Amino acid sequence: MILCCGEALIDFLPGRTAAGATAYEPVCGGSVYNTAIALGRLGVPVGLFTGLSTDFFGDMLRDGLKASKVSLAFIKDWDKPSTLAFVKLSKGHARYSFFDDNSAGRMLTKRDLPKLAKSVQALHFGSISLIPEPGGGTLEALMRRESGARVICLDPNIRPGVIKHARTHMARLNRMIAMADIVKVSDEDVAWMTGKDDAAAARKWLKRGAGLVVVTRGARGVEAFTAQESMRMAAQKVKVADTVGAGDTFTAGLLTALRAMKLLDKARLPALKAGDLALALGFAAKAAAITCSRPGADPPWASEMV
Repeated sequence: MILCCGEALIDFLPGRTAAGATAYEPVCGGSVYNTAIALGRLGVPVGLFTGLSTDFFGDMLRDGLKASKVSLAFIKDWDKPSTLAFVKLSKGHARYSFFDDNSAGRMLTKRDLPKLAKSVQALHFGSISLIPEPGGGTLEALMRRESGARVICLDPNIRPGVIKHARTHMARLNRMIAMADIVKVSDEDVAWMTGKDDAAAARKWLKRGAGLVVVTRGARGVEAFTAQESMRMAAQKVKVADTVGAGDTFTAGLLTALRAMKLLDKARLPALKAGDLALALGFAAKAAAITCSRPGADPPWASEMV
């Protein structure tokens, strides 16, 4: 099993009423939630560790998890509000405004950390859930507890508009990168985090302990780095509806492919062969392309990946 650790929220996507007025449709989302959904649809045993509200938005999120075969065993049910995110789309790209005060996910503490069976092979962490306290510190503590025994994947998925203390957040990310086996970032993340080019940032993170660094660049494809290899791959051509959930799906596709090749292993990741890396990146890119081809975060099912 892969355990995804982080936010589950309601995205309000913009639309129009029959009269032409602006309207917002509530849909299930959140970077880590999307990755869990994508893993479940791709046939990977997966669970989600987060706090979910007992309100009707929380019910929507639970229903979405069940429909995509994501285990609810690690969910903390809580009489606190759901996190809400209003989305603005500009040329296919999404901007977000978050409402997260005192939310069910944000208020997780170390007392809520789950006990994990040996069947949990890897943990995936991200995105806005790493910013606020106490939840961010709780997730960092979980990573620290488990990083010696299980594969750790990190996707910072930077949202500058909700990061009030950039230096503090970057310090947390640096600590977590040092514990991670896989660091998946976008080129926009790299620019915010380091101000350096992708290769320089990847070399820095590999020296800190990461086994694999993957940088996605939207329509410009992806580049991956290990201590021995670097590889570029073009993006798959697709008519883009929007990019909501594309990076999250890419992460799920990458983890799925590595797991299928029995390479989701702390010792084997740093020594990935070029052919295996190309197969994993290609699978992840195809999954992300399918998500981009339809509105919202709607990852593919395994049957669509044939």
